[in-house]
Amino acid sequence: MSEFFSVTTALFLLRGLGITLLIALFTIILSFIVGSVLGVAKFLQKGIMAKIAAIYIDIARNLPLLLVIIGFRFTLPLPPLASAVAALSFLNIALIAEILRGGMISIPKGQWEAAYSQGFSFTGTLIHVVIPQTVKKIRKPLMGQFITIIKDTSLCAVIAVHELMYSGQIVMGKFVKSSYIISLYAIIALVYFGVNSLLLYISKRAIKDIR
Repeated sequence: MSEFFSVTTALFLLRGLGITLLIALFTIILSFIVGSVLGVAKFLQKGIMAKIAAIYIDIARNLPLLLVIIGFRFTLPLPPLASAVAALSFLNIALIAEILRGGMISIPKGQWEAAYSQGFSFTGTLIHVVIPQTVKKIRKPLMGQFITIIKDTSLCAVIAVHELMYSGQIVMGKFVKSSYIISLYAIIALVYFGVNSLLLYISKRAIKDIR
């Protein structure tokens, strides 16, 4: 029992949590950058970029994340960590693109017309009027998606990425008593809950301060 609740076990799980947060961070950055480009392209509905964005989003949104994670790991020449980031980003790029596009659609046409009347070009209106208002509208769903990314990193355990869940499974392999396993799952659940609750609290404070 003392070995189960040892400092060594705690440090091992903390290293797993560090990998979890690292995967989530890179996924969030990559998904937000590429997703923003595709979201704007699909909203504009002009040129080949809009068609590529529409096809990509349709494909990505209709594939199970677990299948994508496994597929990326065994078809791409990438190490497990990079493969996990690529797989999670593949899906979340599409989801963030749709969140952004939905926010842009919600901007009243009067905002476009008012900007044109002030001498703004189409691009200027998009950059200085539409996108800033869109960002304000999508802050909550965007933050919700970021929290989902952190939770989804647990699926990367299937490709042996040493994130929190996989680290927990390694620890579980050393203990056969069901009470230990249940306790460990409870600890892992509390860690995920604590991290996501903290992120949610910070995001709410940030949104409140911006207002």
